[in-house]
Amino acid sequence: MSVSEKVAKILLELNAISLNPKKPFKYASGMLSPVYTDCRVLMAYPDKRREIRDLYIEAIKKSGVKFDVVAGTATAGIPHAAWIADKLNLPMVYVRGKAKDHGKENLMEGIIKKGQKVIVIEDLVSTGESAINSVQAIREAGGQISHVFSIITYGMKKASDNFKDNNLELISLTTFADVVKAAQEMGYINKEEISVILDWINNPRDWGEKMGFEK
Repeated sequence: MSVSEKVAKILLELNAISLNPKKPFKYASGMLSPVYTDCRVLMAYPDKRREIRDLYIEAIKKSGVKFDVVAGTATAGIPHAAWIADKLNLPMVYVRGKAKDHGKENLMEGIIKKGQKVIVIEDLVSTGESAINSVQAIREAGGQISHVFSIITYGMKKASDNFKDNNLELISLTTFADVVKAAQEMGYINKEEISVILDWINNPRDWGEKMGFEK
């Protein structure tokens, strides 16, 4: 079994990913989607979160990237970054969704010295914007960064364009396509639902209307 298949099955078994093309989920933006991902549930399962941590580290080492600091995106990337940094005995930082409005008004917590090499740990990549925001904060603080690592990527073109425009390589443990494939094999969805779910990736904002959920 490949790493991608293994991670896909872990996420499905723990309900970190839910698929429902017949009764889609509504995001905070109002957009409808046949998928809802919440990798935070991994925190409740020590054995599985350690397995994911070790697969992250394996992917990081395989990439050959050299780094001094592990950075986590707020908020779901923070625990994974912490577990990875602890295992590797390296410094860690995390980037807030927005700067504090009090105290030192920090956007980034922790210490990055000018010229230090950093990797960013994300849990889920959809458009890639949260990871890019973290990267920009790290670069403004003097850090050098070329790689972002995630548990899963939806595989959207916008994310690919965002990473390319910012000279970044994304390495993900699994992909949405592999999750959908595993879900069908595990009996969570049927074969006919696969194309409906994958169609969301191509045009997420108009998917709900196209499928008749919105008028």
